[in-house]
Amino acid sequence: MSTPVKKGICYLVGAGPGDPGLLTLKGKECIEAADVLVYDYLCNPELLRHGKPGAERVYVGKKAKAHTQTQDQINDLIVKLTREGKTVTRLKGGDPVLFGRGAEEAAELAAAGGRFEIVDRKS
Repeated sequence: MSTPVKKGICYLVGAGPGDPGLLTLKGKECIEAADVLVYDYLCNPELLRHGKPGAERVYVGKKAKAHTQTQDQINDLIVKLTREGKTVTRLKGGDPVLFGRGAEEAAELAAAGGRFEIVDRKS
């Protein structure tokens, strides 16, 4: 039986095409609220400046053929952090589901009983 999830939540945020000015207001709010920011190569580093002081920043790579973590490791990480009761913001380049693996990450969170919200460019 899986461990019950505390009050944590994971926001899967579409970080846009690279221009920080194109991030949605909801996406910015998720970054500001995060205890942990999980980001990859496609995320503009300028977006991390919106994180609160003391927020943990976890680089998970995901550059073509140069991954610092596998997708399974990323899935395990966001599930673990959410179960610990943390507010996690997973920054995804572009749309979080269309070209990324956000749907897979959401499925892993759902299977583990974790709360999550997909924040795309329409939010």
